[in-house]
Amino acid sequence: MFASAREALKYITDQRIAMVDLKVVGVAGQWMHITIPARSFTRKHFEEGVGYDGSSGSGFSTVEDGDVAAMPEPTTAFVDPFWEKPTISFICGTVAADTKASLASDPRAIAQRAEAYMRNAGVADEALMGPEFEFNVFDRLDVVNDPYQTVVSIHSSEVETDGTGPAIQHKRGYLAVPPAEHLHDMRSEIALILEEMRIPVRYHHHEVGAPGQCEIEIDLGPLVQVADRTMLIKYVVKNVARRHGKLATFMPKPVYGEAGNGMHVHQKLDKDGKPLFFDAAKKNYAHLSDLALHYIGGLLRHGCALTGLTNPSTNSFKRLEAGNEAPVNLFFSLANRSAAIRVPKYAIQPEDKRIEYRPPDFTGNIYLTLSGMLMAGLDGIESRIDVEASHFGPFDVDISKRDEAFLSKITPLPRSLYDAMDALGEDHAFLLNGDVFSESFIKHWIETKRREETDHIAARPHPYEYQLYLDV
Repeated sequence: MFASAREALKYITDQRIAMVDLKVVGVAGQWMHITIPARSFTRKHFEEGVGYDGSSGSGFSTVEDGDVAAMPEPTTAFVDPFWEKPTISFICGTVAADTKASLASDPRAIAQRAEAYMRNAGVADEALMGPEFEFNVFDRLDVVNDPYQTVVSIHSSEVETDGTGPAIQHKRGYLAVPPAEHLHDMRSEIALILEEMRIPVRYHHHEVGAPGQCEIEIDLGPLVQVADRTMLIKYVVKNVARRHGKLATFMPKPVYGEAGNGMHVHQKLDKDGKPLFFDAAKKNYAHLSDLALHYIGGLLRHGCALTGLTNPSTNSFKRLEAGNEAPVNLFFSLANRSAAIRVPKYAIQPEDKRIEYRPPDFTGNIYLTLSGMLMAGLDGIESRIDVEASHFGPFDVDISKRDEAFLSKITPLPRSLYDAMDALGEDHAFLLNGDVFSESFIKHWIETKRREETDHIAARPHPYEYQLYLDV
C-alpha cells in the first residue's frame, strides 16, 4: 500500500487513523497481533520494530534465543475492515530484538530467501503462485473434548433445512445455486472486501461439499506477496463469517464422507517478463517446456517429504484418500484430478501455461508450503529430472485400474502425519540449499509436530473405537 515509512505515517495522520495493528506469522502459520495507538506510532517503529515475547505461542524462542521484534513492512499495509476504530495493519517480519537480524525461523524470511535463491541461481525472476481457497462455512460448530465427554456437533442450514427450501444432497454442492445454497451473498461480500484491498478475485462458487463448502480463486502473484495475501484472505473469510453469525474453517476434513478442503497451488516461473513453462516448439507433453518438466520432477521426487510441510496435520490424511478428488499418488497428468500435479487443459497461451500441485492444505504455514514447493522444483531443474524415466507420468488414465506391475512403480503419498514427518526427516537436503531452511528449523518442526499433534491424537480414544470395541 505504501512505498515508504514516510508515506505510511503521512496517511495515518491525514486519514485520522486511530490504531496501528502489527501482524506477525508464527512458525505454525497462525497470525498474532500487537496494537499501538496511532498517536505514538513513529518512524522508530519501522526502524527498530516492536519487541514481544518469542516464547509465547509464536514458536520462535525454542529455535532462536532471546526476545524478538516485529518489523512492519510498509508495502503490506491495509485498512482493517473489522475494527470499530479506524485501524491500519502492517504485516511484519520477525527479527532478533537486539541485532535486528532476520531470524532463521521466521517463515516470511524463509520465503524471501527462497525467492532470492531462485534469482541468484539465474533460473527465474519470479515464482508465481496461486492457491485455491476451499473452506466450509457452518451455522454452528460445538466441540467438547473432556476425558468423560467427546462431542463434535456440526450444524449447516444447507443440509438441515427449515422446510422452506431444498437441502443440498451429499457431495452434490458443486456450483449449487440459491435457494439450496445459502452463502452466495457472503462470498460476494468477501470478494468485494478483497478487491478493495487490491487482491483480484477470479471468481467464487459453492464447492462439492454439501455442508457449506465454498471456493474462492485469486490471480497468480509473486511468492511472498501471495503468502501475505493468503493470510489476509483467511482473515477476511473468517471475520466475515463471524459477522454473519457463522463459523468458517479451512480444516482439511471437517465432515466424514464429504469432500475435503484442499489448497491446490497453481505455479509457474517467469524470467525477463517471459513465461518459462511454455514449450514454444510444442514438442513436449501438454506444451510444457523442458524446464517445466524438470520442475515437475522435483516436486514429485520430493513429494513425500513435502507433505511434512504442505500437509502437517493428522486431519490432512483424512482428506488424502482415494475417491475424494484428492491425490494419493505422485504422478502428473493433463486435467486428471486424481494426479498430484494437474496441468490445466484450459491454460493454452504461453503466459498462462502452469501446473497445479494438488496435495497441500491450509494446515501448513503458507510461507513454508510455497517455499518448500519452489525449492523442490528448483532441485528438479538443477538435477534435470526425467519425469518419464522416474515413472512420474504423464498418465492420462485411471491408474487404479492398471495392473500391479504398473502400480508398483508409482510412489504413494504418506498415509499419516507420522509417515510424512519420517519422509521429511529423511529427505530435506534440497530445503537447505542457499540456507533457505536450516537443519535446526526442520528438526524443531518435526519434533513439535510429533510431540504436540501426532502423539496427542494417538493417545486419545476416538468415538468410533467405542462402536468397534466397547463390547469386546
